[in-house]
Amino acid sequence: MTGVTILGATGSIGRSTLDVIARHPERFDVIALTANTNVEGLYQQCLQWQPRMAVMADADCAERLQQRLAAAVNVEVLAGREGLEQVAIHAASDYVMAAIVGAAGLLPTLAAVKAGKRVLLANKEALVMSGRLFMDAVKENQAELLPIDSEHNAIFQCLPPDFSGNLQQNGVRRIVLTASGGPFRCRPVAELGTVTPAEACAHPNWEMGRKISVDSATMMNKGLELIEACWLFNTSTEHIEVVIHPQSLVHSLVEYADGSVLAQLGNPDMRTPIAYALAWPARMTSGVSGLALPAVGRLDFEQVDPNRFPCLDLARQAMNAGGTATAILNAANEVAVQHFLENHLKFTDIPVLVERTLEAVQSSEADSLAGVLAADAAARDYAKQRVGEYSHG
Repeated sequence: MTGVTILGATGSIGRSTLDVIARHPERFDVIALTANTNVEGLYQQCLQWQPRMAVMADADCAERLQQRLAAAVNVEVLAGREGLEQVAIHAASDYVMAAIVGAAGLLPTLAAVKAGKRVLLANKEALVMSGRLFMDAVKENQAELLPIDSEHNAIFQCLPPDFSGNLQQNGVRRIVLTASGGPFRCRPVAELGTVTPAEACAHPNWEMGRKISVDSATMMNKGLELIEACWLFNTSTEHIEVVIHPQSLVHSLVEYADGSVLAQLGNPDMRTPIAYALAWPARMTSGVSGLALPAVGRLDFEQVDPNRFPCLDLARQAMNAGGTATAILNAANEVAVQHFLENHLKFTDIPVLVERTLEAVQSSEADSLAGVLAADAAARDYAKQRVGEYSHG
């Protein structure tokens, strides 16, 4: 059996991964499950799956989980960054689902890569923050890196099976990332300042966590995916186009030099890319229903309005700038989204705070993990200080 560790088990990706695994009990063994502060959620998962280990990122939560599990099942409970990295490199873990949201997922995901695991990458921030270092580690340690984001998974499926890492040499003209446009695609731009956290988290097509839902609404999520795609497929921003596709059925496309365009379609359900990565290079059932094209009727595509979605251009600029600029972008966005969700910022303040942080915090070469983490910390400190200048609570 294949041993699987899930970093971020109680989130939407983690739960979907367990749903897929449950359909193939003869193939997979759950080795470890982790969560941030959701004690009840991880407790219930431990009762059902009885992993060897469980990790809470928060030490107090780990103690509470230990007390609850002691009388129920024999699960070793670990805590903090050390615990996350320990399960990520555990000898029994063949595959590691990296689904911790945000910068917190970087170190355990990188640990799994350095241990030569098959890493199912749902944490885009790992590449956004430390792209070159991360990809070098994949190569040096002969790890397998399979993208879980629906867009990158779609591109992976549409590229040649023996893709060499060079688009032009493989006859690829460009990559097209699709974006739903989120819940405010048609709302007048002048009204975006009144958007509430509840509205921003109500994605029309996908079930996602609150942070990722806000990123989708601002289209920063697509900006981070653009950066991730540059690293995953060894290309530059000029060879990647983003188009809005409201139905979220075409997950991305690859255009070839001969004019052919290959697209991967499917219902908007993350179990499809998860099952693909778990079974690769084979295929297996995921629980997702087939796509009924006559019922769909039509597929629409639109250009991105930069006035409505300034975060996409900010991400493109950060990637073009290179160095730690993308780590600064990500850190500022995480701070901005958190304060928006806490009603300390307006929705339209998010790109403003990100842009000001990019301008104020100096970028440097991203040639060490310490340098990347220092840039991340500096950007967070600056962004948090600037939040106090807003009075929109």
